[in-house]
Amino acid sequence: MASSTRDSDSDHEGEIRMWCEDDSWVITDVETGVTTQGETREEALEVLDEAVALHKGEIGREPTDEELRELGIDPEDNTTGDTEPPDFMQ
Repeated sequence: MASSTRDSDSDHEGEIRMWCEDDSWVITDVETGVTTQGETREEALEVLDEAVALHKGEIGREPTDEELRELGIDPEDNTTGDTEPPDFMQ
């Protein structure tokens, strides 16, 4: 007889929980615990996909100079500097 552990992450891979709260949909990826919301179910799912990918480190990169310019940011002024990060980031 095979045994399983109900609480292992692999048992929850791909499992989501979704519910309507007020006028929006709330959705949680059970494996990661990431929770997002959207005005529609489709929007909530799209936001969750991106949030889980960020959580797992699957996306995220430095923006290109062109992307910065499209956002109205001068790439020459986009520097981190030598200042300490805010308290909440330490």
